[in-house]
Amino acid sequence: MVPDDTQVPPDAAVDEQRAVPESGADSGGSTSAEGLQKKLAVVEAQLEESFKRARETGDRLKETHDRLLRTAAEFDNFKKRAVKEKEDVQRFGIERLLKDFLPVMDNLERALDHAEQHDLAQVIEGIRLVQKLFETTLAKHGVVGFSALGKPFDPGVHEALMQQESDEPAGTVVSEMAKGYKLNDRLVRPAAVVVAKSRTPAAANTPTNPEGGGQG
Repeated sequence: MVPDDTQVPPDAAVDEQRAVPESGADSGGSTSAEGLQKKLAVVEAQLEESFKRARETGDRLKETHDRLLRTAAEFDNFKKRAVKEKEDVQRFGIERLLKDFLPVMDNLERALDHAEQHDLAQVIEGIRLVQKLFETTLAKHGVVGFSALGKPFDPGVHEALMQQESDEPAGTVVSEMAKGYKLNDRLVRPAAVVVAKSRTPAAANTPTNPEGGGQG
């Protein structure tokens, strides 16, 4: 056989195989190091971004927590003020009303003082003036009295104390024990009244024994 001139000698092939891996190892190692550095840089950037977001979130949470604490403190102060205002209303809410009624008491005391020095007619006149002042003061605060006398009984504004035989139509108020009062059209106290009822017919005077009632 004719020897093949193109065949690579064994030694040369071995040298070539050795040379290729060495060259590839250097190139691959350099590429791997650069890739690793890039990856590390990306991870560091991501970590830095995560830390930044965590700091921002912490700051927001701290701000929210402080705001909630302030709101809770303000609400607690509001409750304390509301309780105090409620107590003040309960204790002093009628102060204005009392100031308006004190002159009524003054006039009543004057009328009683004059009763010892004047005749009965003057005392009665003084008491009537006090009554008028009292009614005016009540009206100033929206309290108005009403009379039920002569009107049909109305259970919504009248309180029947008793019934009384009368010539008036049944159900008519014939007597008033106490006037009713309203506060700005709201019933405060019903009128205490006596209501008419029909008279009982007189019993017929009939003999107990019609057939033998006469004397012989």
